[in-house]
Amino acid sequence: MKQKKNDLTGGVILLVIGVIALVGQFVTISIPESFGLLIVPGLGALFLVWGILSRKAGLMIPGGILSGVGWGAYAISGPFSIWQGDNEGGVFLIFLGLGFALITVATAVFTQETHWWALIPGGIIAFVGIAILFGGAFMTLLAFVGRLWPVILILLGISILVGANREKAAEKLVTEK
Repeated sequence: MKQKKNDLTGGVILLVIGVIALVGQFVTISIPESFGLLIVPGLGALFLVWGILSRKAGLMIPGGILSGVGWGAYAISGPFSIWQGDNEGGVFLIFLGLGFALITVATAVFTQETHWWALIPGGIIAFVGIAILFGGAFMTLLAFVGRLWPVILILLGISILVGANREKAAEKLVTEK
């Protein structure tokens, strides 16, 4: 019964979005530019609300990403429009990183399983944005990490292999007793 209600809700949301998009292709309405900038964050909010109501993390993922992209576009066109060039990209990336962090927060609060993985791309994207925005030592650190990341992958791989080997040895020890 609950699944049918969730399917109905999802179907209605997609139907309404589709009808609005289709009508928008044929009907021209004088809409302020700032309203157009809120369409993508609005879609993000729809996915987040849909995911919260259905308790499905799979819907919260596009909700967080669309929210980050939408609010980033709004920020560089509105409150942060005084910054141009690279700074604009930095602001956008920070908001996109926050959108990924929103995935972790929403799943932690509203689902059984927290999606911690979203903090990895979100953190990387936000750090790149901060480095672009503030430059200096941040750009130096970003360049250093850019050269160092293969070593980090190698160490992570070794760590996983050692952990797997320890588990295998522990299982063997338990079965021998």
